Order: sequence, then C-alpha cells, then structure tokens
Amino acid sequence: MIALTAVAPVTWGTTYVVTTELLPPDRPLLSGVLRALPAGLALLAFTRVLPRGSWWWRAAVLGTLNIGAFFALLFVAAYRLPGGVAATLGAVQPLIVAGLAFALLRERPTPWRLGWGVAGVGGVALMVLQGELRLDTIGIVAGIAGPAAMGSGVVLTKRWGRPEGVGLLSFTGWQLTAGGLFLLPIALIAEGMPPALDAPAIAGYAWLSIVGTLLAYALWFQGLGRLPVGPTSFLPLLSPVVATVLGWLILNEALTPAQTLGFALALVSIAAAQLTPRRKG
Repeated sequence: MIALTAVAPVTWGTTYVVTTELLPPDRPLLSGVLRALPAGLALLAFTRVLPRGSWWWRAAVLGTLNIGAFFALLFVAAYRLPGGVAATLGAVQPLIVAGLAFALLRERPTPWRLGWGVAGVGGVALMVLQGELRLDTIGIVAGIAGPAAMGSGVVLTKRWGRPEGVGLLSFTGWQLTAGGLFLLPIALIAEGMPPALDAPAIAGYAWLSIVGTLLAYALWFQGLGRLPVGPTSFLPLLSPVVATVLGWLILNEALTPAQTLGFALALVSIAAAQLTPRRKG
C-alpha cells in the first residue's frame, strides 16, 4: 500500500519540469483549473455518484484544501521561484501535518518522526538549493501556504474518512471537481480568457490531468484511508527527489556531491518515517 501511495508524489515531482518546459508562461491559475476540473468531471460522469447531506460542504472543503488552493499555490511557487526553493519549502509538510494531527486527531508526534522530518527538509535543501537564488516574496508565501493547505486536507481526510458505500473514484471526483470549480472564477478574473494552446502545452496539461491528478489522487486518497497520517505525510518528499532526477536526466543538470548526499538523506528520511522503533523497557 505504501508503494502504491508513493506513486502520487512521484508523479507530482514532474510538475516543475512540465511547467517550465511545456506550459504557457504566467498562467498558474489556468494550470490548476485544467489539471483538476477535466479529471474531476470525467470521474463524476463515470461514477454518477454525488455527495449527500453534510458531504456537500465536506467535499467542498477537502477539494479546496487538497486540490484548489494547493494547485494554485503550487503553480504560483513553480512560476515565481526556482524549482529548488519551491521544493524545499514544500518539504516542511511533514512538520505541518504533525502539528495539525496533534491538534485535530490527538495523534502525538514522536521525536523519531519529528527528527526525520527535519532531516528530510535538510536533505531536500542539499539537493535543490545551489548557486545564486532569486527569491520572490509572493513565491515564498505560496511555497509555504501550499503545503499548509494540503497538510490540512490530509488531516481532515483522515478525520472524516470516506462516506460509507462511496467508492474511491467517486470520492476523488468530488474533490477534483470542487477544487477546479473553486479555481475557475478566480482564474478568469485574475488571468482572463485562456490563450491558444500549442501541442506541447496540450501534452503537458494532459499528463498533469490524467497521470498527475486523476491517477495520482485516486492512489493518494486510497492510501490516506488505510495508512497512518504520520508516515504518509513524509511521502511527498519524493516529489523534489523526482524533480532533481528529472533535472539531471532531461535538463542535463549535474549532481554535485552535496546533492547526492541530500538525495540519500531524503530517501532515508522517508524510509525511516515508515518505522516505529520499539521503546526499551
């Protein structure tokens, strides 16, 4: 189950290279809409199951946190910051989730996982922070607020669970549609009508919508329902790992010894967080 859940952050790690190489510039909100809404509507048309009762507003809240706000902030950070800075800010998510899980679920964070959370941030920083950095205030705020929004969604998803009798695809479709509808009017007001899309942009949006969203979030929500929230929150650290590897493979970015050390530290942090060491009596 952990391996299947990890597929989601692995595909999310392709967002930075797809955004910079294929998508039209300066359209973060449009990118969020086209990533979420088509996939959500396709799932609703396929499953034909709508929320009932309190799940209308719960699906709206989860969709806004997990999808709408997270996608918008993710793309703002990706457009306005170097990928390394954005990835490092996103790596604080395990620490955010630990605090929220304690507040809402009474799940007390262990020193073991808190320590590896800090180590994971350090590993990602070694991987992706190098050279002169171009820091943008809006990008920094977005880079921190995005993980906070998704971290809140992770904890609430764990707290509320999934309605009895509702399948995984329906539950995923609710949230993707809610998130896309949340972003649509904001994108039209802030960015205007979408530009004409060329073949690379269409291919980029198709990848992000089908693989990076529809498939990834179905696996992610399935894992959230079955795995403890603490160790699961470390899996998004795989995203900057994948982003670094893709930069090396596709963009011919060389890996320094420090980056290699950070790569190893991030992977060890993810693996160690899945374990619960026994206390000595």
